Amino acid sequence: MTTPSRPTLDELTEGQLDATDSRVLAQVAQLYDTLDPVPDDLVERISFGITLDALHAEIAELQRSSELVGVRGDEAAGAQTVTFTSTTMTTMVTITPLSGDTVRVDGWIAPGAGVTIELRQTSGSQHATADDDGRFVFDGVPTGLAQFVLRPPGGGEGTAVVTPAIKL
Repeated sequence: MTTPSRPTLDELTEGQLDATDSRVLAQVAQLYDTLDPVPDDLVERISFGITLDALHAEIAELQRSSELVGVRGDEAAGAQTVTFTSTTMTTMVTITPLSGDTVRVDGWIAPGAGVTIELRQTSGSQHATADDDGRFVFDGVPTGLAQFVLRPPGGGEGTAVVTPAIKL
């Protein structure tokens, strides 16, 4: 009795896929969909993160994110602080839930006097200017994916700083 020989790699790759191949590939695809599904908002996050502005900007790095539970009483429950750093400035924002679908963003930039802050979301942008102490506020911001673009005072010399996108 002879043992059937195994097909070579060349023989396997030159042929067409048959019904068995298609069934096995479909099962592998189902396995990946179950164990490691593609995030629903992946395309939105990629499109949001890639902009012409970002190509000519300094990218800030997310340094720290923490919950501030009970810092200012019940109204601060669930507040979160996020810190971004770049070679030219440091930015800290505190995100405080106002309702199920809106938040307040309090921020501080160093050095920050006169820095223009753009809060970008898929639904549009809001703008603020940091005061002499580098403080800024965005009130009633819809929850969702957001990114900050920080521009030097007066639109003068210096590169804009773009933060990674975060969920508010």
